[in-house]
Amino acid sequence: MADWLNELRGECEGAILKEEEFRGEKTLVIRKEALLDVCSALRCMDFDFLVDLCGVDMGPNSEPRFYVVYHLRNTATKDQVRLKVGVADGEKVDSVTGIWPGANWLEREVYDMFGIEFVGHPHLTRLYLPEDFPGHPLRKDYPTEGYDFEG
Repeated sequence: MADWLNELRGECEGAILKEEEFRGEKTLVIRKEALLDVCSALRCMDFDFLVDLCGVDMGPNSEPRFYVVYHLRNTATKDQVRLKVGVADGEKVDSVTGIWPGANWLEREVYDMFGIEFVGHPHLTRLYLPEDFPGHPLRKDYPTEGYDFEG
């Protein structure tokens, strides 16, 4: 077991809801309220690279409806961890742009495609679609034919 994981458990007690490992990849499901504490602790443990940040829609009848997923790497040791934060429809998540500035673009992408808002983001606007575009196309309940723009 990785030393950083034991240190994280001690430093962020109660933040980890579930631990999973598959093919040597560690995934931690964490409380949404503990996101910034966990990410700050991992950053101090030299998880210096935010590889990716993405959204997942589990479906309109799932609880939680969404997950925001963070893929982190310690570039010195090559350790990796995946964080998952459950988010209900309409809930907001704290922005991690203050910890990893590269999250800026990725959080905007998740906002644009899923409609998940990030509190504290420096410029949370749509990235690919126009501001007046109806809905968020990667949601599972988005109509496959799209919306009628004729009105």
